[in-house]
Amino acid sequence: MPASAVSRLLIDGLSIVLEDLLLAGDNALVIAMAVRGLPQSQRRVASIFGAAAAVILRIGLTVVASRLLGIEFLKMAGGALILWIAVKVLTDAATHAADVPARGSMLHAIWLIVFADITMSIDNVLAIAGTAHGNALLIIFGLCVSIPFVVFASNMTAKLMDRVPLLVYLGAAVLGKVGAEMILTDPFVAGALHPSPAMTWIAEGITIAAILVVGRYLCSRKCA
Repeated sequence: MPASAVSRLLIDGLSIVLEDLLLAGDNALVIAMAVRGLPQSQRRVASIFGAAAAVILRIGLTVVASRLLGIEFLKMAGGALILWIAVKVLTDAATHAADVPARGSMLHAIWLIVFADITMSIDNVLAIAGTAHGNALLIIFGLCVSIPFVVFASNMTAKLMDRVPLLVYLGAAVLGKVGAEMILTDPFVAGALHPSPAMTWIAEGITIAAILVVGRYLCSRKCA
């Protein structure tokens, strides 16, 4: 293989790894929020299996990524799921993590991670596919390298939330922004409303406020 081709391969591989790491922040946060209701012993297992399953699906979806961007209601469903996760975690925010009742099985948490990760990552998959220039090995390499980072970041975030409950509210606010953005960029919503940047910012702000208010209200009712 010519030296120029090797250099190009290395540059593309490094670019994909960096893209994965830069774009994995939201995914790690979703995983942290999804596993917070699980016992400590199950968090890492759920994170690993959830992230690994999502990556495997992402590899397959890369082939049809451009078509996925045009599927109506897919991103809307993913955004709604993320908003639901944010509200559910805020409902338990006043309770110490060790006392948080389980919100379903580990398999349920893994399912939440996989579905949220896939719907959040459609745009990212398309960008990575473009960087890889159709090289499946590069795509697989980049996504697999990102798994340890996502698992480590999600578990570290979950532990920080246990120690600093205020971070739960910050995480819920971030997920509120992500969920609202996903819903507004769904092909159906975008085609019907044609949201401007200002409308998007207002909608995200309203969504964040609503999540914090509803989550706080449900939390206060639960603790009463």
